[in-house]
Amino acid sequence: MNASAAAGVGISPSTSKPLAMGLTPIPIRLRWRRSCSMIETEAELAESEAQPVFRRLILLRHAKSSWQHTALRDHDRPLSKTGRADAALVSKKLQHMGWIPQLILSSDALRTRATLNIMQEQVRGFLEAEVHFISSFYSIAAMDGQTADHLQRTICQYSRDEILTIMCMGHNRGWEEAASMFTGASIELKTCNAALLEATGKSWEEAFSVAGFGGWKLQGIVTPSSNL
Repeated sequence: MNASAAAGVGISPSTSKPLAMGLTPIPIRLRWRRSCSMIETEAELAESEAQPVFRRLILLRHAKSSWQHTALRDHDRPLSKTGRADAALVSKKLQHMGWIPQLILSSDALRTRATLNIMQEQVRGFLEAEVHFISSFYSIAAMDGQTADHLQRTICQYSRDEILTIMCMGHNRGWEEAASMFTGASIELKTCNAALLEATGKSWEEAFSVAGFGGWKLQGIVTPSSNL
């Protein structure tokens, strides 16, 4: 059968297979290109899924508070002049290092709120972050050995997979205890000190599960007086 006769009965000359009436055959070269493109896309997707996702956790102790007004409850103490200056310095250093959180979980004590307010005034990135005030952060920090577990549960509750950097703001002794437990190192956090921790995982749940206690990498401690 010649080509013109084949076309008349719906047979593709290049494939010798019947075609539904009215349909145009897809050239073999085009089908091959599409197949290669699909293979490349699947390979790129597999490669991206294999790449580790870095999760960064900032544990920041509030800035120095004032003891001038002795009648105030501990929860209601404001920042001192030094504390206000330190909060501004640390916010700028975190910005310079590229450690700007997308999610901030903070104690609701006045001194942590005030620390965050100053950081938001200094660096727009802190203002753009999602913020939640967690009342239990104030009390849990005074309880031996409980802060790390509590932070892990709270982070997993509020985080989403697309959030890669989280900052938790709170108090000692719980904050330096948690930083030490997460990293396996002995960490001291003075006022307005920030421990920078990193682990990998497709989610925050996976990062905590894989790293466990002692598996988070300490990338540094930012202080008001530290050099960049």
